[in-house]
Amino acid sequence: MKVLLISDKVIEHIYSNLITERMSDIDFIISSGDLPAYYLEFIVTSLNKPLFYVMGNHDGRKIYTEKGVRSGIPEGCINLDQKIVEYNNLLLMGLEGSIKYSNGIYQYTESQMRWKIRMMEPRLYINKIFKKRYIDILVTHAPPRGIHDGEDLCHRGFDCFNNFIVKYKPKYLIHGHIHTYGTENNWLTVVNSTKVINAYGYKIIEI
Repeated sequence: MKVLLISDKVIEHIYSNLITERMSDIDFIISSGDLPAYYLEFIVTSLNKPLFYVMGNHDGRKIYTEKGVRSGIPEGCINLDQKIVEYNNLLLMGLEGSIKYSNGIYQYTESQMRWKIRMMEPRLYINKIFKKRYIDILVTHAPPRGIHDGEDLCHRGFDCFNNFIVKYKPKYLIHGHIHTYGTENNWLTVVNSTKVINAYGYKIIEI
């Protein structure tokens, strides 16, 4: 399966009427946050394929436009936060937001994020019993601590994501939040058997 990963930046190559020609072979889309609702809605409508997303620290529940206030929640897309969704025999789970550095809506302390994961444990163990694995893809906004993250508090990753990798062994952890530039940026790191991918801008991967 071919998957379009997007995060943090609107890409003109994608936000174009030519997207149906350029990306007709995409099977589904994953958004790791900090993207406007109109962008996600355009993609899901144009490609007519499922779009799974989590919210980022710059996302809001409301957007103020010249036409008035509209919801910041993208229509026609699937919010993965604290959910496990099965699609084409793939198990996807999401955890929204970044480390807490101000009073933003989608910001969490390390303890709060650990609690969000703990609340998912019953479903994870059910998957292990009946599906022979916990999950295949974990979608987050922030990265794991020490992998692709920054030293400043705003861009620091979560330690509990590293623990998640060790304990639940997802095939992929897809995140955003960390802006990368140039052609020699580090966007893929393998931790144990998990591929940690920074989806900043966009990436296309084969699963």
